[in-house]
Amino acid sequence: MISKHILCAVLFSLGVMASSDLHAEDATKQSPNTSRGDRMIAAYFKSQTKKISDNCFSEIHSLKDWEAKKGEYRKQLFEMLGLQPLPKKTPLKPTVTGRTEHDDFTVENIHFQSMPGLYVTGNLYLPRGIKKGEKLPTVLYVCGHGRVKKGDVSFGNKTHYQHHGGWFARNGYACFTIDTIQLGELEGMHHGTYRYGKWWWISRGYTPAGVEAWNCIRALDYLQSRPEVDGERIGVTGRSGGGAYSWWVAALDERIKVAVPVAGITSLKNHVVDGTIQGHCDCMFQVNTYMWDYAKIAALVAPRPLLISNSDKDGIFPLDGVVDVYFKARKIYDLYGKLDQYGLQITEGPHKDTQELRIHAFHWFNKFLKGDPAYEKRGQKLINVTAEKFFEPEQLKVFKELPTDEITTTAHDTFTQQAPAPKVPGSTEDFDKQRDGWMTFLKQKTFRGWPEENQSLNLKQAFSVENEGVKFSAIDFTSQAGIPLRLYLAHRAGLKPAELDLVVVNALNQQGWTDFLSSYGSAFKAQLQSEALPAPDAEAFAQNKKMFDSFKWAMAYVAPRGIGRTQWEQSERNTTHIRRRHVLIGQTLDGQRIWDVRRAVQSIRSLPGFQDVQLWMQGEDEMAGIVLYASLFEPNVHRLDLWRLSKTHAETPILLNVLRGLDVPAAVSMATKRSLVRIYQQDEQGWGYPQAVAEKLGLGQKQLQVRKLPEDPDSSKK
Repeated sequence: MISKHILCAVLFSLGVMASSDLHAEDATKQSPNTSRGDRMIAAYFKSQTKKISDNCFSEIHSLKDWEAKKGEYRKQLFEMLGLQPLPKKTPLKPTVTGRTEHDDFTVENIHFQSMPGLYVTGNLYLPRGIKKGEKLPTVLYVCGHGRVKKGDVSFGNKTHYQHHGGWFARNGYACFTIDTIQLGELEGMHHGTYRYGKWWWISRGYTPAGVEAWNCIRALDYLQSRPEVDGERIGVTGRSGGGAYSWWVAALDERIKVAVPVAGITSLKNHVVDGTIQGHCDCMFQVNTYMWDYAKIAALVAPRPLLISNSDKDGIFPLDGVVDVYFKARKIYDLYGKLDQYGLQITEGPHKDTQELRIHAFHWFNKFLKGDPAYEKRGQKLINVTAEKFFEPEQLKVFKELPTDEITTTAHDTFTQQAPAPKVPGSTEDFDKQRDGWMTFLKQKTFRGWPEENQSLNLKQAFSVENEGVKFSAIDFTSQAGIPLRLYLAHRAGLKPAELDLVVVNALNQQGWTDFLSSYGSAFKAQLQSEALPAPDAEAFAQNKKMFDSFKWAMAYVAPRGIGRTQWEQSERNTTHIRRRHVLIGQTLDGQRIWDVRRAVQSIRSLPGFQDVQLWMQGEDEMAGIVLYASLFEPNVHRLDLWRLSKTHAETPILLNVLRGLDVPAAVSMATKRSLVRIYQQDEQGWGYPQAVAEKLGLGQKQLQVRKLPEDPDSSKK
């Protein structure tokens, strides 16, 4: 149990207790009350989303305002897609591997490398009879999630969407249809967090949307190298996932002159509050560092011709959200005086690739990209050729054998630029400069979603009782709007705060919460009975009482959001999408739990008589990292006890973009400059950098200690 650990840590450091007695785990399980937590988190998402939505264009009042901010917004979008700094444009090495003929057009099977080893496969549709020197209006067609696979062989989603390329070529366009990494001939991954628990993507600041956006940008580079392509008349379209990627490239690259994203965007409210995120993979979203609603992406296309196209019964791009995006971005087109180049098409039907959706798109390109004079003279020209599939998948396949040097299937491992390993500073001044840079990064890129500082804690005592010589109190506080939490405080009865030697803040994970209830429930059942108490552990409480009798210590306990009193329904699906929703509002669950622990510390400091009491903090497993980071933002934390602290953010805690700035050892080095740090783990490895920093800064061996734990037979269960 947590309180036992802090006692054992001190006695162990004094040589009083054998190390084999450090861990006596209680396996008692709790049946959590989930309704309180589910209501809380739903209300929280609703309020946070509304705040972001209301702020979408709050600073834009004129075209001058927009023009002044547009470049900054575009830079932010590049960053949120993992494209800041922009990757180097290396040679594309385009290769045509075959051609397929139709009476009206030719298809070239092509691959290029958007960066070395990042292969993009596609089909270039060209009409027959191109005259020498003729430059064609050209469409980049980006595919949605249409799997075409036979056995172990993927033919790419380009073959699923071939009918669109065929239509464009039969009507005088060049059309380049490119595979995505998820369902291309080289099968990468779009579902890292959703299906495979790759939460470290968030810590890396990685989203597959960034890879798709980059591949589209490089596809434009390739198209501009082709003699048949009019580089000043390139448009983009695609549906579903391809609709989303159409948004990315149109917003980022002004070489796109006309855009028709189909079923690829809706409001933040739809995703976060209404739950449509559950129908989407990670490729649909930027890492929302700057807390955007999606209308801002649409507005970055202005004033270029843009048609938003969707059906009215689309379950993952609902009508109300699509219309909301349309009207919000309409403000920017109105400022330009270009409402005639901004359209909304809604057809009847579900989330499906229908001819009805495409007909208006064809008209839009004919009018704004092809420049068909019929529009100027007679209005719309009839669409009399349907989009049809003419080829077998084998005819459109690019690779006979997959390249061995490809990184397409593992792009998530290398795509975003990560912080280099830090160097040991040459002096205290050098380290302070490095620390200040890390702290600035954390505030701007990782914890930007935290509330403003110095908000009211709204402290209210829930109860305060004494039993068996222990005073036990509960104080309710507001971590942030919509997140009410409870802090528990225990110490020797009759001991005034001014008489305390220290107070220890214990951040509880779910097992820690169960241990806490089991221990204190034996003496304070009446006060804790609303928490679905597990079986009481009288021996554990006796150990706590002995600690209080022997030392002038107070033990404080806080369960951050989603744990203990505020635990929500714990199915894998629910917990996965709660974590994903946090990213969509520019946060992570672990990041907000750090805020909760900070607010618990502030609550203790606000209690009468506790302002000057020495304060320690500790946490186990995933809570060790939570405590570590909380300590960096709170003054006068004397000591940290971190049990089984993860050595990298590739594990825990999961924090927005953090690996683009620093990793856990750097955070430990910052904490070591401010506090005594004790790390308890099964080995003594992994902390060479903070140890070297401590030595270089002359902090002494007592400042940072790594203590080896005995083999734990239950460690595999942790």
